[in-house]
Amino acid sequence: MAALLVGVATAGALAAAADPGETATARYFASIRDQPSLLLAFLAEMPKGGDLHNHLTGAVYAESYLRWAAEDNLCLATATMTIVAATCDAADGRPPVADVLRNATLFSQAIDAMSMRHWNRTLNGHDHFFAAFDKFGPPSDKTGDMLAEVAARAAAERVSYLELMLSPNGTAARQRGRTAGWDPDLGRLRERLLADGFQDVVAEARRRIDVAEARQRDLLRCGEKVDAAACGVSIRYIAQAGRAGVPEQVFAQLLAGFEIGMQDPRFVGVNLVQPEDDPTAVRDFSLHMAMLDFLHGKYPGVRIALHAGELVEGLVPPEALRFHIRASLRTGHARRIGHAGGVMYEDDALGLLREMAANRVLVEVALSSNDLILGIKGARHPLSMFLKYGVPVALVTDDAGVARSTMTLEFRKAVEEHALDYRTLKRMVRNSLEYSFADESMKRRLRSGLEEAFKVFERRTGRGLVTRALGTGDSGTKDQRRPTTNDQRPTTKDQRPNK
Repeated sequence: MAALLVGVATAGALAAAADPGETATARYFASIRDQPSLLLAFLAEMPKGGDLHNHLTGAVYAESYLRWAAEDNLCLATATMTIVAATCDAADGRPPVADVLRNATLFSQAIDAMSMRHWNRTLNGHDHFFAAFDKFGPPSDKTGDMLAEVAARAAAERVSYLELMLSPNGTAARQRGRTAGWDPDLGRLRERLLADGFQDVVAEARRRIDVAEARQRDLLRCGEKVDAAACGVSIRYIAQAGRAGVPEQVFAQLLAGFEIGMQDPRFVGVNLVQPEDDPTAVRDFSLHMAMLDFLHGKYPGVRIALHAGELVEGLVPPEALRFHIRASLRTGHARRIGHAGGVMYEDDALGLLREMAANRVLVEVALSSNDLILGIKGARHPLSMFLKYGVPVALVTDDAGVARSTMTLEFRKAVEEHALDYRTLKRMVRNSLEYSFADESMKRRLRSGLEEAFKVFERRTGRGLVTRALGTGDSGTKDQRRPTTNDQRPTTKDQRPNK
């Protein structure tokens, strides 16, 4: 009985110590979570921390690619709706993109082909999604312009940190791999690549990022502090390797990612991209895990995040559903898992969830992407299982431009389809920084900035919005301003070129 009383007293003390701004905001959120307009307004202003799973190519909206193509005098191959560098000839199906921008019908068709806007849900969303990346053409090499766009959008959405997946000089790495040829002795293959001027690949990758970031700062006019918010978004990079290539090319890209991760602090990790259900990716999955196991031993300081479990029944044979996530953790040394939508198909799925919780492996949850590509949403999505078993999660955008989504809309989807409360959302936001691959100094700064942003948001929301919702003026008493709705506490967060 004494122990029980102590427990009750402790719980009461913790409740009493709860931040009043958070409590008021949580109550207000509970009162408007079923009101779409007020919910959207709330989420738009809410601090969102970091976006840890963001493919730079897929983050850019089709309108931007078309605008840049027009500026560069490129053409649109209307048969495939692909931007091409060629001699434009409208009669031959290659009108100048500048003309496409003035043709409302053709412009709309191009956007629909390059994204999931207006896609026919009776057709294959998976194929339409991945096909979009092949249509961007030369403008998808405008890395600096792309960085400026995603940084500006992140700042507008109260996102303070981005980890962007891209291929650092991926073409050169693949060529070096092709030249070296395949050797199942990975140590010997690595030495062969490094002995053949491989550091030139790394040096060129770093130079390209220097140029891109200079272009980004110029476009945002950071030196003039015109858009201080966008210039203040912290960006780090995940070096990606395409998992659908031949083994020697996949290994060369991974090696480039690990090498640059050791030499350039802006590159904080590596990942494998392209559809996990691609026949080559399925066939070579265990080989890719062995590559990561080997390279992790050589470069233990470079973090690994992996797409795994971006699968559902019917997409691949049942055998491929049973082990990808577990192997990504145990052999691939992944510290974060992207998607994990197929986690419940794995052998001993509940045991795997407990293992992920115990090892603090964060799942990057991409709700819109999983809906559009895999057809899983709501109760069929494992988000509730992650929360139930204490697996840390963070919401991510994946490919916001292709999905026609934003971080705010991902939060709305989480609330509307999974009935998440404010404190659960807030914990996810904190996770997005805590489980980032940023160095500790940057993490401390980001966490401090986030907590201050939450204080401001909750002070404004808990007082101003609640007061208006209750129909009282600013002069109302403290008791009049206090909301009455109770918050529900949580139960426990190329190649398809740059995807």
